[in-house]
Amino acid sequence: MINVGSKAKRLKPLSITPAQAIVIGYLFFDLLATMLLILPFSLNPGIKLNLIDALFTATSAISVTGLTVVSTPDTFSFSGRVILTFLLQFGGIGIMTLGTLFYVLRGTKVNLLTRMMMKSDQNQTSFSGMIKLMLFILKVAIVLEVIGTVILTIYFWLFYNMPFDRALGFGIFHSVSGFTNAGFDLFGNSLQDFTQDYFIQSVISLLLLAGAIGFPVLMELYFYFKALYNKSRFHFSLYAKVTTVTFFILLIMGFVMVIISESSSALAGLPWHEKIAIALFHSLNTRNGGFSTIDVGFLHNAALLFFSMLMFIGASPSSCGGGIRTTTFAIAFLSMLASFRGRSDVRIFRRELYHENITRAFTVFFIATMLVVGSVFLLTILEPFTTNEIVFEVCSAFGTTGLSTGITGDLSTLGKLIIITLMFIGRIGIISLLLFFQGKTIAGPKYHLLKERIIIG
Repeated sequence: MINVGSKAKRLKPLSITPAQAIVIGYLFFDLLATMLLILPFSLNPGIKLNLIDALFTATSAISVTGLTVVSTPDTFSFSGRVILTFLLQFGGIGIMTLGTLFYVLRGTKVNLLTRMMMKSDQNQTSFSGMIKLMLFILKVAIVLEVIGTVILTIYFWLFYNMPFDRALGFGIFHSVSGFTNAGFDLFGNSLQDFTQDYFIQSVISLLLLAGAIGFPVLMELYFYFKALYNKSRFHFSLYAKVTTVTFFILLIMGFVMVIISESSSALAGLPWHEKIAIALFHSLNTRNGGFSTIDVGFLHNAALLFFSMLMFIGASPSSCGGGIRTTTFAIAFLSMLASFRGRSDVRIFRRELYHENITRAFTVFFIATMLVVGSVFLLTILEPFTTNEIVFEVCSAFGTTGLSTGITGDLSTLGKLIIITLMFIGRIGIISLLLFFQGKTIAGPKYHLLKERIIIG
């Protein structure tokens, strides 16, 4: 006699959570991209790419980091660059945003599981307006990248005498790389050839800003201007206020730090307007851009350490950037100030934060710090570089920024694997990583134990 119940139980499909599905999805595409980049048609004639370098490049592209162990223009053919462009787009706007496009084109209804995956991919707190946000991200990405492509193509064609087809390729690639905050370039030395070209810097900076400030913020700005046009009232959310204020405070702090630390060294002898342009551009790029107009390796140690902190913080939630995110840093900082004042609640903009948000912010901050410290410890043992260079490289990888002092290509195989892991975690985020290992949500305890105070500090 066949036991039907036990057989059905054995054949039950593997159950995974939306967060696990998202992580597995990124991992799958990462491995697929590695296989594509290692094939001969993706490489220039006579070039060979080993597996670890292909995996490094694929992960850097999908995580929109920009750290490279090989020269992009010297290594990859036209096909390889097309693949890289798609990977940057895929990694920048997210796997579920492209999934939404698939549903829209098919004309099918988005089911609950897919909505849960969208919520996890964009790190949202509710299902409300999820499809609207996904479609908005697609529209913003298409519009801004097309505008960036047109401007850059015409500029390269007219002012740098590039053949039109080459100018178009450069325009598309750098527009996508700029908006997604990837930092990949086809010049071989980032934007160091454009140190005095403020037009190129301005176009790239605006694309970087749009990609790093957060898609919900851009969406609220759209509705704000729409309300102004219709002469109606509109109120920005607390999220938009906190992340925008934090973003620009950090931008100004980075600008001031570069001016102070580099005026007598890396910026010495330059005209005042060039100093301002370099300081502002590099402060913005620590928000996850990864482009540079000077050799970062020549910056003062003080600037490198401060940039490491900015890269660790990263961009806004639900953006193209990584790091612990601006809201995490803001909540942790505000909670610390509240503790100094003897308050148990955290207030900002006439609102009080949920205790759950405070706990989550400190959890992300602590885990990210331990991850970075552990990586620095391992790389200090494995690699012959200074601690300052390693800290900068680790924070750049975790923050998916892409700035480097020039040690990336000289890392050992194990060192590259550590950086690959950091870039991947930086893309999916600490929250998604926690949910991946947590599995299905466990119900709260049915009873509580006696509480007792302990000494702190």
